[in-house]
Amino acid sequence: MECISVFDMLKIGIGPSSSHTLGPWRAAERWINELKSKNKFHEVEHITVNLYGSLSLTGKGHATDYAIMLGLSGKDPETIPTKDIETTVKSIQDEKKLNFGGELLLEFDPNINIIFNKKFLPFHANGMSFTAQIEGKKQTSRFYSIGGGFVVKEERKNAKRNFEIKCSFPYPIEKGEELLQFCKQLNKPISDVVLENEKSIRTEAEIDTQLKRIWDTMLDCMYLGCHTEGKLPGGLNVRRRAYDLHQNLKGNKAYSNPVEWIYAIRSTEVKFRQILKWVSCFALAVNEVNASLGRVVTAPTNGSAGVIPAVLMYYLVIENHDGNFEDIKRFLLVAGEIGSIFKKGATISAAMGGCQAEIGVSSAMAAGALCELHGGTPEQVLMAAEIAMEHHLGLTCDPIGGLVQIPCIERNAMGAIKAINASELALDTSPENVKVPLDKVVNTMWETAKDMNTKYKETSEGGLAVGVHLSDC
Repeated sequence: MECISVFDMLKIGIGPSSSHTLGPWRAAERWINELKSKNKFHEVEHITVNLYGSLSLTGKGHATDYAIMLGLSGKDPETIPTKDIETTVKSIQDEKKLNFGGELLLEFDPNINIIFNKKFLPFHANGMSFTAQIEGKKQTSRFYSIGGGFVVKEERKNAKRNFEIKCSFPYPIEKGEELLQFCKQLNKPISDVVLENEKSIRTEAEIDTQLKRIWDTMLDCMYLGCHTEGKLPGGLNVRRRAYDLHQNLKGNKAYSNPVEWIYAIRSTEVKFRQILKWVSCFALAVNEVNASLGRVVTAPTNGSAGVIPAVLMYYLVIENHDGNFEDIKRFLLVAGEIGSIFKKGATISAAMGGCQAEIGVSSAMAAGALCELHGGTPEQVLMAAEIAMEHHLGLTCDPIGGLVQIPCIERNAMGAIKAINASELALDTSPENVKVPLDKVVNTMWETAKDMNTKYKETSEGGLAVGVHLSDC
């Protein structure tokens, strides 16, 4: 059985999309490494990139062309200063040259050398090919971005079950029922079982360091989004709402960094309406940063990056728990495992399954994780995840103008609120009364995805994307 690490589900990258931005970026990096492994890199004379299907239809709005240029230039999405993105891309556009892999200067006009093809390839909706001219002959490699920043090659036979990660966990889990069996066998909560698997491939110190880095990125993203005003790029003229919402909520508390900010929020008076507003504020903040080519954590995707940090922030700050790193660690471990169950049994790609594959999965991840922090049993944790997904089934992906803004940003706020409610419902329900186990809803989600019309799967050819036009905004 193939395995997926928590760190495969929670990746640090640049917005606005994990499948349309981070995936193509990583594919470009992989192609460069392929050429180098074959000692062909320095023989490249010219390069061309073809984008297909969903990558083409919403590629401009999702900055797929930016991602391709940055990946081909040897930039790393985890470390590139975000202020350098626009200048790097503009330089390529103006000079018609690209520093291939950061080593080889080539003629490159993005208007000519990045080709958008509306045709869908049969393997997956997010297809792309990279072609190098070497000694006058063309050599092509084809990749697919299958959601959450995962990238596979065409030779894999089943898009739904394609994992590039190869390892052997001591407690291999593909379904929720298997996870529950290991919890019973070891007499451990879900987070401990997941931790044992992670410890088989890295030290606990490495796990802690990476989880802290993930949470710090989430916190910085929320902080940045709450303190940045103005309009989002792209032509929809969407005003950032997290800034105004935050200004109205925070009062006159003084702070100068994200940690002080947390204590300032804790000291504010919070009633039910304020709770809803704070959770929405955190989620909106993350996805406004994401929509602005900012750095976020895929959770499990960029388009759904706001749900998990908003719910974890709710637990730590709004509920005013004396939370510490162990709480954060447990939350992220559980969330990552639930996400991997959906990835293995269904999909986390909106181009394959609509928005149920993004917001639905992120809401399920957050609901289950919150449930464990509140003392829920493993059965209740999976019940919380099931409840959250059950009420996202059939959710379409219909971004206006191909931008990850409307309705994507608000959907993160809704997904976070649903996650909290799902957790509370599960905590108040006896596992004996479960009618729909998690594995059933995962399978139902995949069947729903297969039945869904293509125009509702991240193509901007249906729903709000055709009901509302850029000119209306």
